[in-house]
Amino acid sequence: MRRVTLFVNGTSRNGKVVAVYGTLSDLLTVASNKLGIRACNLYNWKGGLIDDIALIRDDDVLYVSEGDAFIDPLSDGKTSDDISGSHTDWLTLNIGGRLFTTTRSTLVSKEPDSMLAHMFREKDVWGNKQDERGAYLIDRSPEYFEPILNYLRHGQIIVNEGINLLGVLEEARFFGIEQMAEQLEVAVKNSHPPEDHSPLSRKEFVRFLLATPTKSELRCQGANLQGVKMLCSNAEGASLKGCNFEDPSGLKANLEGANLKGVDMEGSQMTGINLRVATLKNAKLKNCNLRGATLAGTDLENCDLSGCDLQEANLRGSNVKGAIFEEMLTPLHMSQSVR
Repeated sequence: MRRVTLFVNGTSRNGKVVAVYGTLSDLLTVASNKLGIRACNLYNWKGGLIDDIALIRDDDVLYVSEGDAFIDPLSDGKTSDDISGSHTDWLTLNIGGRLFTTTRSTLVSKEPDSMLAHMFREKDVWGNKQDERGAYLIDRSPEYFEPILNYLRHGQIIVNEGINLLGVLEEARFFGIEQMAEQLEVAVKNSHPPEDHSPLSRKEFVRFLLATPTKSELRCQGANLQGVKMLCSNAEGASLKGCNFEDPSGLKANLEGANLKGVDMEGSQMTGINLRVATLKNAKLKNCNLRGATLAGTDLENCDLSGCDLQEANLRGSNVKGAIFEEMLTPLHMSQSVR
């Protein structure tokens, strides 16, 4: 069994003696665990890159880097800490009042083009402000920053329960963590339930009506109200544009005596609907299908019925003062509106 001594790139202290087994990837994993870094490359004492585990001999001294080039620990008479400091020294960040401790390499290696990488690639280039404890001050949300730091550490997006994904996404965009932002955009999109376009049942509509305050605006545009029964209901000012009241089985919708004052039912399908003695004053029924509808005694004052199909509709005794009957699909006979 072979054994080697591992040092962090550019250092000659705090080495670790490990056994060599398996593949080069296995040795890099051991190096990561022993040295506390994300091991990517192995160099011999001359700076040669080790790309095959067969090149390693017993008792070799190897230098482990996180992707940076080989640094001779004895070059220029500098101490090991001076040489390796640009990548392996520890930093403390004060993010919105919360402290995070990490290595410079974590901040610069995975996303080299990010704002964090530019801020901390070299010491004090940006003149980063520090608090009284020496922690670098960054005025951002600590809750949203934590998943970003963990992503830079191990490459996985882990967001604790209760943390808004959208907030983490905006933070990733702010710091320029592009790959993380792309993954978060997909996660945010998938977290939203798909829009439900299924028809609204009569039971659901009645429950909706009962739960709506009398002074609140009611919107039911495009709803499927086949054969609905809404006798004497109050839907004043409601928006019912493009609704379908026609039941293929022949069951006719019944809104007898309903208060539909100012309602917008433009483009709705209402063949055979019962609107007897209902109030539709100032309502918008433009382009509605009212064929065979019962409108006897209905208040249609100032109601817009232009473009409607009123064939065989019963308007006897209805109030049509100021009602608009322009562009009718079928002619309106006097017999339909006379008592």
